Amino acid sequence: MFANKISSLAVITACILTTPLLVRADDTVLKTIDEAVKQYKAGDYAEAASNLDYASQLVRQQKSENMKKLLPPPLSGWKAGETNAQAIGSAVLGGGVTVSRDYYKGNSKLSLEIVSDSPVLQSVLMMINNPMFAGAGGGKLETLNGQRSIIKYDSVKRSGDIYVVVASRFMVTVKGDGIDRTDLINLAKAVDYKQLSEN
Repeated sequence: MFANKISSLAVITACILTTPLLVRADDTVLKTIDEAVKQYKAGDYAEAASNLDYASQLVRQQKSENMKKLLPPPLSGWKAGETNAQAIGSAVLGGGVTVSRDYYKGNSKLSLEIVSDSPVLQSVLMMINNPMFAGAGGGKLETLNGQRSIIKYDSVKRSGDIYVVVASRFMVTVKGDGIDRTDLINLAKAVDYKQLSEN
């Protein structure tokens, strides 16, 4: 079990060394990892594991803050709500990072969510990559800005969903009520998928 923690330490350190945006002036993450290493060497495995978990959560929080910048501005004529970010520790469904934002125009509403780093996401990605799954729910496979996606739209209810798989690590979900199909698609297209895939 603890070997997994040490493996996590190596991954976290590698992420920090290769992603300058994660390193802040006070280097809280690095200090926490350094403390965990000292505790590990001293045989204090419980505290070392606790500090590694804490460092992992700090990295997720910093990543979520960076991902918030990738949520697009409102479409012309629309207004945007606050950006939200949530970093969930590995104890809850394996962990992960989620950022989201709602958009409004009169009685119309769109919402956009980006999920990454969740083990649960892998099973969802497998289903989305299966054309049979796409068709079963009334969706259609389409390509948006070079990305594979499933688009579902009900013209009677004027509501729909779009699911976009990015770099096999992210899922972008756009949902809308009281909207035209073009609104749904335009918001999905407004995401910078190239920059997202590099995160």
